[in-house]
Amino acid sequence: MNQNQPIFILPEGYTRTRGKEAQRINIMAAKQVAETVRTTLGPKGMDKMIVDSLGDVIVTNDGVTILNEMSIEHPAAKMLVEVAKTQESEVGDGTTTAVILAGELLKSAELLLDKEIHPTVISRGYRLAAEKSQEILNKVAENLEENNEEVLKKIALTAMTGKGAEIAKETLADLAVTAVKQVMEKDEKGDIHINPEHAKIEKKVGGGVEDSELIQGILLDKERVHSAMPRIVKNAKIALVDCALEIKNTETDAKIEINDPLQLQAFIDQEEKMLRSMVEKVVKSGANVLLCQKGIDDLAQHFLAKEGIYAARRIKKSDMDRLAKATGGRVVSKLDDLAKEDLGFAGLVEEQYIGDEAMTYVKECKNAKAVTILIRGGTDHVVDEVERAMKDAIGDITAALKVGKVVAGAGAVEVELASQLRLFANSLSGREQLAVLAFADAVEVIPRTLAENAGLDPIDMLTDLKAQHDKKNKWAGLDVFTGKVVDAWNAGVIEPLKIKTQAIKSASEVAELILRIDDVIAGTAKESSMPRTPHPDMV
Repeated sequence: MNQNQPIFILPEGYTRTRGKEAQRINIMAAKQVAETVRTTLGPKGMDKMIVDSLGDVIVTNDGVTILNEMSIEHPAAKMLVEVAKTQESEVGDGTTTAVILAGELLKSAELLLDKEIHPTVISRGYRLAAEKSQEILNKVAENLEENNEEVLKKIALTAMTGKGAEIAKETLADLAVTAVKQVMEKDEKGDIHINPEHAKIEKKVGGGVEDSELIQGILLDKERVHSAMPRIVKNAKIALVDCALEIKNTETDAKIEINDPLQLQAFIDQEEKMLRSMVEKVVKSGANVLLCQKGIDDLAQHFLAKEGIYAARRIKKSDMDRLAKATGGRVVSKLDDLAKEDLGFAGLVEEQYIGDEAMTYVKECKNAKAVTILIRGGTDHVVDEVERAMKDAIGDITAALKVGKVVAGAGAVEVELASQLRLFANSLSGREQLAVLAFADAVEVIPRTLAENAGLDPIDMLTDLKAQHDKKNKWAGLDVFTGKVVDAWNAGVIEPLKIKTQAIKSASEVAELILRIDDVIAGTAKESSMPRTPHPDMV
C-alpha cells in the first residue's frame, strides 16, 4: 500500500490558504479597501462616482456609502466594511477615518510579521495600545458645555467641510445645531438624550442648497385627501389616528345573499351610517385636522370635507411618532377613544407644492420635540450628498453633547496621541513594545493622508507637527489650504471625542481579528445533485 497517498478531508472544489500566505492575502485585501476611501479624507478630499448595474449614479465622499455601494466580496475586506457600518451607527461620522486606521494598523503589523514577531504578540500589543489610547484621548479632550452654540456650530462646519454641502455650510450648520438643540431632552438625573430620528431630513430637488430650511414641526410627503378640504388650517387641533376610516371586511370569507332591492339599499345606507359615525367621532373631539396612518374611505373623505376638516392618510408609523413628539398629541388606535386631550396642536397646517409635488406642512408647533430639515438642491445627486453631510453634522453634534467632550481635528489629536503612545511604549518590556510603536505610527496615517490629499509633502508636514507637539502645543494641526501648522482649536476645526474613541476601538479590534487568522478555507457553490438530462445528440 502506498504510504504517501494524499488524504482529502475537504470536499472537491474547496480552496485552502494557510500560514503566512493567508495572513498576507487578508492584509492585502484590507489595505486595498482602505486605499479606496483614503483619497476622500479631509477638506481637500475628492469624491467617488459609483455606477451600479442598473446605471444609477452616486457621487459621494462618505466612506460608508462608498463601501456599501461597491459590493465588496472578499471576506477580510468585508470586515473593514463592518468597521465603517459600526462607526456610522455609533457616531454617524468618521467612517473614512476608521477604515483608513484599520488598514494602516494591518500595514504596520505586516512589517512586524516580516520580522518574525508572532501575530498574538502583535494583537496583545495592539490591545494595550488601544486601551491606552482611550485613556489618553479622554485626558486631552476639552469639556463641552451644552449651551456653547459657537463650538457646536464649529463641529457642524468641520463635519461638512470637504463634502458637497460646503457651498452653503454656514446655513446648514445653523440648521443642524438648532435642530439638535430642539430635540434634545434631559432625564431626571440630568443625562442628555437625543434621538437623531426626531430631526427628520426631507429632501426636494429645486432651488439651491441655501434655500434649505428648518421647520418647527413635521413635513409630510402627503397631500390632503379631498380637494374640497381647506388648504390652510390655522390653530390646528390635530387628531392622530392609526385605525382606518373604512368599512372593515369580515375576518373569514363571507357571502351575503340579497334577494330584495330594498335590502341592498339598506345595506348601502348602513355602510354610510357607519362612516358618518366615524367622522362624527372626529368632529366631536374638536379636531380640525385628521392625520391617519391607515386608509380613509371616499365617502368618509366627503363627510370630512363638509365638516371643514383637513385630512391626510397612509402616513408612515415613524412620521406618526414624530408628529406626536412635535404636536404634543397622542396616537389613538380606536376612534371611540379619541378625546379632546389626545389632540396635538400646531400653529399652522397647510398643503404646499414643492416643485410638482404636494406636501403637508405641520409647523409652528409649541416646544416641538421633533423637527424637519428640508434640504433643497439643483439635482438629485447634490441633494443626496447634502443629506449625507447633514446626517454627519447631526451625528457629530449629538455625539459631542452626549459625551460632553470634544477634540481639535486637522490631524492635531492623532499627532498628540501618537506622541504619548511612544512614551507609553518606552515603559514596556518585551516585543509588545514594538507593536505599541507600530500602533503609534499607524495613528499618524490621518495627518499624513490629509497632507497627501492636499498635495503637500507628508514628511515635512509631519515633522513640523511633531515639533509643535513637542513644544506642548497639543492642538497644533495642519491647515491644508495654506500648508502651514496652525492651532486647530482656534481655527475652529473641532470634532466630538467619540469619533476618535470609536474609530480606534473598531479599527484595533478588526486588525487583531484579521491578524489571528492563519487558515482560510473557502468553499465554492455546490453543483446541483439532480441528474442532468443528456442532449439528444449525445445519446
